[in-house]
Amino acid sequence: MSITHDRRHESRPVKAGDRQETAARLLASAARKSYDPLVEVDWDAPIPDDLYGMTPEWCSLYGTDLWDSMTEQQRVTLTKHEAASIAGTGIWFEMILMQMLLRDIYSHDPSTPHVQFALTEIADECRHSTMFARSAARFGVPSYQPRGWIRQSARVFKATATGSLAYGGTLFAEEILDMMQRDFMKDDRVQPITRTVSRIHVLEEARHIRFAREETVRRAANVSRFARARIRLLLGITAYFVVTSLVNPKAYAAAGLDPKQAQAAARANKHYHARIREGSAKTVEFLDDVGLIGGPSRQLLRRAHII
Repeated sequence: MSITHDRRHESRPVKAGDRQETAARLLASAARKSYDPLVEVDWDAPIPDDLYGMTPEWCSLYGTDLWDSMTEQQRVTLTKHEAASIAGTGIWFEMILMQMLLRDIYSHDPSTPHVQFALTEIADECRHSTMFARSAARFGVPSYQPRGWIRQSARVFKATATGSLAYGGTLFAEEILDMMQRDFMKDDRVQPITRTVSRIHVLEEARHIRFAREETVRRAANVSRFARARIRLLLGITAYFVVTSLVNPKAYAAAGLDPKQAQAAARANKHYHARIREGSAKTVEFLDDVGLIGGPSRQLLRRAHII
């Protein structure tokens, strides 16, 4: 996706509904369709040896010569470990999101639908993080996380990010995972646990995405030119580290591959780059429309193959 006009949001305005009305509708939706993964997922079901951990076309090596040279069992193993790595990155950012949400609503009236939905979303994210961690454990896969220095650096972001920066950054993490899981949950080549976990997450995450999008629109509407430039840059940095942290190099070693060779193949993999752009396209278009993509951040987005 090419971003050529930094001021596109002026000609393509994006509107948000009334904050309390939107939250009330989302609360009603949560009351109708919420899931307890400890009950909904059959954690005791056998793990078939011949099913992938995720849709193989989303694997970072799919389409490479290295992928073609791998045995089918190596491919199955790698997709299990990459699925767990993606989930680990999801847990990391969900923890960040929960703290940002709590800070955002801290001084608001808890009797309002807006605050009550934010608390509902936090409860959802607690269950999602537990679900992701348990699915990796069920596969016998380590709890992969982003590199230590990235996690430590993110402490500043989670402690200070507010407004459209917090909600816009959330969209980069939520929507690419949503795009992946929409494929996972429909793919009968994929492990049943992955499919059920993906279905639960997609159904509940739709509410979170709606909430984050509308808050992003509201918060971005009246920011100063300087603040907008700062938000653009920090969003670019956030998106870069979210996307480049999806696959932990240890996943390659677990499949019997040389991690350096596999990382080089993944970095040059045009198929994977196209998948990342596909998964990020809705977020990029939306944030561009509200004026939050532009300036130096575009270079970071290109380096991560987001645009």
